[in-house]
Amino acid sequence: MDTEWIANEINTVADGMHQLAACAPRIREIAEACAAALGSGRKVMFCGNGGSAADSQHLAAELIGRYKLERPAMRAIALTTDTSILTAVGNDYGYDDVFRRQVEGLAEAGDVLIGLSTSGNSRNVLRAFEQARAMGATTVALTGAGGGAMRQAADISLAVPATATNHIQEMHITCGHLICELVEKELHG
Repeated sequence: MDTEWIANEINTVADGMHQLAACAPRIREIAEACAAALGSGRKVMFCGNGGSAADSQHLAAELIGRYKLERPAMRAIALTTDTSILTAVGNDYGYDDVFRRQVEGLAEAGDVLIGLSTSGNSRNVLRAFEQARAMGATTVALTGAGGGAMRQAADISLAVPATATNHIQEMHITCGHLICELVEKELHG
């Protein structure tokens, strides 16, 4: 195994994180939207596919449990976790509707829906955004460089400065952690 390759990969991640600092205003904007929703009794919903599904679950858990502060649970849900809903909706309506249908049943005006997609083109996330916006929820896209179709479909879009899937996901979880910390400080600090 090549330790030089490992060091180069670590340096690539570090360089990307330095570039991510330019996204601080957008990260703050997303955190403000989440804090406003949660502070008024609304919720934050997350969705994504594959690694982005795992990140959705991770971030919902940070809000329900705790990130750093001991505080009451905050209203958050990952739309990626209920296998009965996912398989029933996927079977009966198609995979493109697995998140849209949940948004239709769970969303309220004033909620926030955060969609994670490395490509920015996940059709099931785009359809969930359409439904959420029609119901008065704020939509947030976390994507890779360029943003894909989600960049235009979302109320707030953060296209992280990376093109490799793994680096995009590393930046997404970093942004998510920052958002969770800012929300905690705003509402319970």
